[in-house]
Amino acid sequence: MSYLAPSEFVTKMVDAGESKIFMSTRDTVIRAYMAGAILALAAWFAVTININTGQPLVGALLFPVGFSMLYLLGFDLLTGVFVLAPLALIDKRPGVTLGGVLRNWGLVFLGNFGGALTVAFMMAFVTTFGFTQEPDKVGVAIGNIGEGRTLGYAAHGAAGMATLFIRGMLCNWMVSTGVVGAMISTTVPGKVIAMWMPILVFFYMVFEHSVVNMFLFPSGLMLHAKFSILDYFIWNEVPTVLGNLVGGLAFTGLTLYATHVMTAPKRPAASVLPAGKRSAA
Repeated sequence: MSYLAPSEFVTKMVDAGESKIFMSTRDTVIRAYMAGAILALAAWFAVTININTGQPLVGALLFPVGFSMLYLLGFDLLTGVFVLAPLALIDKRPGVTLGGVLRNWGLVFLGNFGGALTVAFMMAFVTTFGFTQEPDKVGVAIGNIGEGRTLGYAAHGAAGMATLFIRGMLCNWMVSTGVVGAMISTTVPGKVIAMWMPILVFFYMVFEHSVVNMFLFPSGLMLHAKFSILDYFIWNEVPTVLGNLVGGLAFTGLTLYATHVMTAPKRPAASVLPAGKRSAA
């Protein structure tokens, strides 16, 4: 598998964050667009599997193929740059500013949304034969997902909003671990295995991923599901984005950086401590 030690791959994380901040606008948007499109295809694929087999675990097992493809091709998801870009700022890399981090996040958001929206339209078109008939069973299922995960949260008020936010945190804890997984090996099989495991967990547990939702919810609206654009943004996309940011940075980015780059001083060996202090140590 050619495994890299944490001290090595965490440095690669910081390097990647710096590189993304200085990437041109064109390249950033194109890479983000393709990432959003491929992840949307994978979500469509997984929902189709779930409907045809009646086994959600099968869809979850195969959904990571899209995530693996897009990262092997060097494309970028918002959930990934939420973790990587701030590390370059925290590490005080030359020329890295908060404005640069926010610019990167904004461009990747727009690119991801554009790619996911493109596939959403294609899915809606295909499942209705060009909007000439009612959606097939996959289209109906996707519409139901949109309703359940907007109006369903809204029905619980503040508790629903908190649940949505926490599901967003849990999601990017796993997804950002998958992003790191692409860096812990120098071989394709090693990268894929390391990415596959946490993405399987996120998808099967139905955590909230901002980019997957950029596909599921707009496609539901195109298929006339019974929720509004405002419902989508207030009761899903915005809280999910915030949860993804907090969860990925807190549970993955900062913990790895703090313990493998900005490490605390090591405790001295017992033999070098004064005799009276050895028991206290």
